[in-house]
Amino acid sequence: MSLGEELRRSIDGKWRHVREQSRIELARLDLAYDHSLTLDEARERVLDQMKQLVPTGIPAAGFRTENGGTGDPGMAVTGIEMLAQFDLSLMVKAGVQWGLFGGAIENLGTERHHEKYIPALINLDLLGCFAMTETGHGSDVQSLETTATYDPATQEFVVHSPTASARKDYIGGAAKHARVAAVFARLVTLGEDHGVHCFVVPIRDEAGDDLPGVTTSDCGHKGGLGGVDNGRIMFDQVRIPRENLLNRYGNVDEGGTYSSPIDSLNARFFTMIGTLIRGRVSVGGSARAAAEVALSIATRYALQRRQFEGVPGEETVLLDYRMHQRRLLPLLAEAYAFRFAHNQLVARMHRLQTEADPDAHAQRELEGRAAGLKAALTSFATRAIQECREACGGAGYLSENRLTTLKADSDVFTTFEGDNVVLLQLVAKELLTSYAKEVTGLDPVGMVRFAAGTVAETVKERTAAAQLIQRLIDARSRDDDHNLLDRGTQLDLFEDREQHVIETAARRLRRAGDDRGAAFETFNAAQDHVVKIGQVHIDRVVLEAFTAGIARCEDEEAADVLRDLCSLYALTVIERDKAWFMEHNRISDTRAKAVTTEINALLEKLRPHALALVEGLGVPEETLGAAMLD
Repeated sequence: MSLGEELRRSIDGKWRHVREQSRIELARLDLAYDHSLTLDEARERVLDQMKQLVPTGIPAAGFRTENGGTGDPGMAVTGIEMLAQFDLSLMVKAGVQWGLFGGAIENLGTERHHEKYIPALINLDLLGCFAMTETGHGSDVQSLETTATYDPATQEFVVHSPTASARKDYIGGAAKHARVAAVFARLVTLGEDHGVHCFVVPIRDEAGDDLPGVTTSDCGHKGGLGGVDNGRIMFDQVRIPRENLLNRYGNVDEGGTYSSPIDSLNARFFTMIGTLIRGRVSVGGSARAAAEVALSIATRYALQRRQFEGVPGEETVLLDYRMHQRRLLPLLAEAYAFRFAHNQLVARMHRLQTEADPDAHAQRELEGRAAGLKAALTSFATRAIQECREACGGAGYLSENRLTTLKADSDVFTTFEGDNVVLLQLVAKELLTSYAKEVTGLDPVGMVRFAAGTVAETVKERTAAAQLIQRLIDARSRDDDHNLLDRGTQLDLFEDREQHVIETAARRLRRAGDDRGAAFETFNAAQDHVVKIGQVHIDRVVLEAFTAGIARCEDEEAADVLRDLCSLYALTVIERDKAWFMEHNRISDTRAKAVTTEINALLEKLRPHALALVEGLGVPEETLGAAMLD
């Protein structure tokens, strides 16, 4: 095998066979976005493309066998992610139908819902949407205003939008194609509000017209994702049968009495939301996949484009310039690092979602990891695609070279499935409170009250290959603190930074005591510190995942390249946060200067492998769709 093929084998992960199958089968389906289409034409084309996906088995993989699926959530997430290499509109539309809408039915519903809806939604006989977000409440789902009030006389729920801000907004599929919505609303029965639950609400008839009491509207043109029919929904006293409550975690009997296997309203809500983790995992992975396409285009262009005379009589290849290496090679290192980390996340998700009785602590840890990696991967995609666009000059600005489409389509990924700043706070909450059951959501008072006294053990809950990571840290040379290429030194710097940031934040928060007003003010004043926790934690998670991935690489040449690439990733993160390391006396002035020197040396060492690194990402050259590479 070539070096590129060996690298691809290393980073393709457990679902390598799905990736390989997708590279072949999806390439045959002509999925590339067509800029000549109108909005309506683009939407219809994406719907037609979804129908072509059904025979691939990817949609069915996300559902349990007893419900008509094939029970392989890892395959489902990987298959959806692979769509991002072709058209992000298709990825989003598919994710809404089979991931969000279908996921709500399976994970929040019971047998009566599974039998009625899942086979139809897998085969696209039933098109649905996921109506959670409201105009007035995006990330704060627990405060949604839409109500579903039970009427014992008719045994129906009455779904209603009481205010203009209760309008369901930005809902994929709501503008045109969806016939049914999974609606998140406050369940009210016998005068008591039991919090947000999910209901199946028909919104259109077979002719595509709004049903009585339902008003849909079109979000129209967006910054990207032209093939996704985002829309808005208002409900005016819409009646649905009692059985349309997805009642796995909360039920209402004929007389209106509410019951739930989970007594606490907060715990019940976050248990329900936690079952829908697959959407966050898919969004992060798909954003990274889009960045890999951009990096494949920009690096291949940099290997063929010449500019300015270097040696006499010959112009220089762009990637031979140190600054061009600086622009692209560290991003390639991040792409590899994030692929290893995401592979690990998907494997954990798959394991928990296929266990009969998953461990509650492991589930909460998974939710925090998914939140943090979604934030990191989507932010990376935004940075990487923009840098790739600029690195290709004027050619990069032409639609025919695809980079502007990737940029426009992926931009919203930083805010849907959770705003990235909010998600990093969720990560911090779990670390600060050592997963205390009493703390839910982003409750600042709870975070202050339960801020952990010590975080050392929490930080040392290894993400992968625990013994290997500890062995590398223990083996680092204490006599040579300047050896920045030593993996143990890198791991120790990342771990030490995370522990210090969490401990100092915890001390700041604990000063407020139990006074609610003081607790909020204290939390608010330390919010930037809290977000920093999420960032440094994910940096450490990713470095450990990369290290573990190298240990599994069977080809020595590929492993050597991965080692250098991992060091480039680690030193790039350190360079980016050099001020913190210096301010907190973790690295000296001399050592700080050495970071830049070592990065430049790694760039020179990796430059001959640039094409192999791109080939390792696994985006087939014939599917790149960039005219400038012809």
